[in-house]
Amino acid sequence: MKTKLTELLGIKYPVIQGGMAWVSEANLASAVSNAGGAGIIAAGGRDTEWVREEIRKAKEMTDKPFGVNVMLMAPNKDEIVEVVCEEKVAFVTLGAGNPVPYIEKFHEHGIKVIPVVPNLKLAKRVAEKGADAIVIEGMEAGGHIGSQTTLALMTNIIPYIDIPVVVAGGIADGRGIAAALLMGAAGVQMGSRFLLTTESTLHPKAKERILQATDTDSVATGVSRGHGVRCLRNTFTEEYTKLEASGAPQEQLDKLATGTNRMAAVDGDIERGAILVGQSLNVLNEIKSAQEIIEDLMAQTKETLQKACEIGK
Repeated sequence: MKTKLTELLGIKYPVIQGGMAWVSEANLASAVSNAGGAGIIAAGGRDTEWVREEIRKAKEMTDKPFGVNVMLMAPNKDEIVEVVCEEKVAFVTLGAGNPVPYIEKFHEHGIKVIPVVPNLKLAKRVAEKGADAIVIEGMEAGGHIGSQTTLALMTNIIPYIDIPVVVAGGIADGRGIAAALLMGAAGVQMGSRFLLTTESTLHPKAKERILQATDTDSVATGVSRGHGVRCLRNTFTEEYTKLEASGAPQEQLDKLATGTNRMAAVDGDIERGAILVGQSLNVLNEIKSAQEIIEDLMAQTKETLQKACEIGK
């Protein structure tokens, strides 16, 4: 399946695996890349040596392109950027900060730059500054979310941007991929679907909780404070949302939330931890290898696109 994204990154299928903190590491990234997509190592919350080691591990496990997600709000972001440039990965995705100052540096090292942008204004700006592609992520996504839905972002941004647009947020099966492609996207970024892989390091208890979840189990905390985070409803989210609604100081909310992602993903605390996963939960009902998931996704995408063509006749 050829799109502007597959041509840009030299991959078989227009699917990027999302950069999920405490989960997206060498094993998962290399598995997705070997299956024809583009895997990502998430640098958020990690030190520079961990990032270097995971990049080198991934290079031993795949000869296909993979990338690194750099969180630009991280205190060690500049050191991580240096490591990524030294190790020369295929591409980076950049979020939670201003990507413009880093575009030229990555390009000097032959690294494609794909910022995550929340609106058309920033999309136009990074395109003008030389970004190779962009990711637009709707509020249906797991983890940190913006204020627009995936459909609204596609409608508002894709027609006005010349570089490849990668769509994320609530895309969990081939029907979602087909919808994005029909809207003009060059590909998709998927996180939640790859949580439920045999290669994913997400704690088994968190995986099982996602398998059991239904569409109404998703909740976004912190939306009223301007920095929403989507996860599964549990003891932590109930306590957080009550405090949020009561007008509790932000410092109190931050203290409650600090470390909860790791608690769920690494320690398996599915009540006090934050299980970050997107809103399209009902199709997340099986654990498979990354290879099997990619094959299923592409088969369903092609089937959906064919049906769309038949409707248009």
